[in-house]
Amino acid sequence: MTRRLSVALMAVGGLVLLSVALVSVPRSWWGVLASGWPVLAPAAVGVAVLVAGVLLWQRNGVKAELSAAPTQPDRQVQPLRSWVIPVGVVLVGMVTWAAVAWLQGSVPAVGDGVQRARLRVESIRTGLTIGAAVTAAFALLLAFRRQQLAERTQQATEYDAGEKRVTELYVKAADQLGADKAPVRLAGLYALERLAQDNPIQRQNIVEVICAYLRMPYTPPDDQPTPTHAAQPPANAPAPAAPTVATGDSDKPAVDPREERQVRLAAQRILARHLQPTAPDGEPHSLYWGPKMTIDLTEAVLIDLDLTGCHLHDATFTRTHFTGSPRFDGVTFSSTARFDGATFSGAAWFGGVTFSGDAGFGGVTFNGAARFGGVTFSGDAGFAGATFSCTAWFDGATFSGIAGFGRATFSSIARFDGATFNGTAWFGGVTFSGTNWFGEATFSGDAGFDGVTFSGDAGFDGATFSGDARFDGATLGGTSYDGPKPVTE
Repeated sequence: MTRRLSVALMAVGGLVLLSVALVSVPRSWWGVLASGWPVLAPAAVGVAVLVAGVLLWQRNGVKAELSAAPTQPDRQVQPLRSWVIPVGVVLVGMVTWAAVAWLQGSVPAVGDGVQRARLRVESIRTGLTIGAAVTAAFALLLAFRRQQLAERTQQATEYDAGEKRVTELYVKAADQLGADKAPVRLAGLYALERLAQDNPIQRQNIVEVICAYLRMPYTPPDDQPTPTHAAQPPANAPAPAAPTVATGDSDKPAVDPREERQVRLAAQRILARHLQPTAPDGEPHSLYWGPKMTIDLTEAVLIDLDLTGCHLHDATFTRTHFTGSPRFDGVTFSSTARFDGATFSGAAWFGGVTFSGDAGFGGVTFNGAARFGGVTFSGDAGFAGATFSCTAWFDGATFSGIAGFGRATFSSIARFDGATFNGTAWFGGVTFSGTNWFGEATFSGDAGFDGVTFSGDAGFDGATFSGDARFDGATLGGTSYDGPKPVTE
């Protein structure tokens, strides 16, 4: 706003100076000036274009994002060259001399000597007026530069103050996360959330801080009720000592796991709230923090995590312990998603998830139902060594890359009916203890079932194998199968 105001004031000042210069020209000279319009018009246009070019060159084309974040100085202002002032003085003098000489030469040779002398004096006065106007224009450019320097200095000062304020808020909120009382830790989390909302450049850093907090060791409470008729200590018995942390610091009370659970649930909700690109009504979410957000929750303990409809770029859940029933319905992983070694204590919901990159579930333990119905794996999907203790649903899933289930264990029902395997499907060494269904599945690439153990019923009704299908060493209901591949169409 200040820059626009200064440009407007300079434009008004230039128009005022131009009007003064035009008024100062005597009426007798208008005929002379009119006769020289082929020279004056291009000169005026050239000066206007030059001034407009200078003003446009000074502008910064970068549009600042509307937020409460401090704005960096838009550009560096180069020091004024030492030759600019002398050259400006010489230019003013040359313009003045040229104007006076041209006007003197244009004095008509009519009338008596007094009239011609008066016209020559007027021509000198007009030439000096033109020189004054050029001087004023040069001074206007210097004033414009001085205003730029003042604005940049003010902008740099405000930026430094804003950066200092953001740093202080960041450090204070991080300190609150280490407090003993749960309300203080909650306040630190919400302070970080507000800081990230107002400062887009800090969002990834704050997400990493929240993820680091969730990665801290934590043991969920067993939620056992406290006995109401516990034996009361004798009246003369000493008072019980306050609980302390495991480090043995008697001055610091232990953190209540039930209170800590509330803090962690709040941290999970903050992440989920700002990773959703669309609101429930389908409109763009105003709290969305962008599609390039990366989260790292390696070895974290997550309680009933709900990331339904979120958009994640790089997501790492390696050796993460999911308690309760985590929900990833409709999540889009635009890059790599790593769940290797993770443990799901309850049902895992991955319905309609889109894995745009590679998805790693190697060695994952699903103690509850694993629901991957309608999932799209655009990259490689690795479930090598995974354990499915309950029903595993992969019905309607699409595997565009390699689908690796080598040495996985399906202790209950495995549903792959209607699944599409566009790449290689590898089930070597897999153990199917319950019923498994591959009905209407489509295998466009090679399918390897070498060494598979089918303890229950195996259904391939309507399955289509376009590539090689190998069942070497497979065990069907206790019978080893070493014959040629079955062709099911």
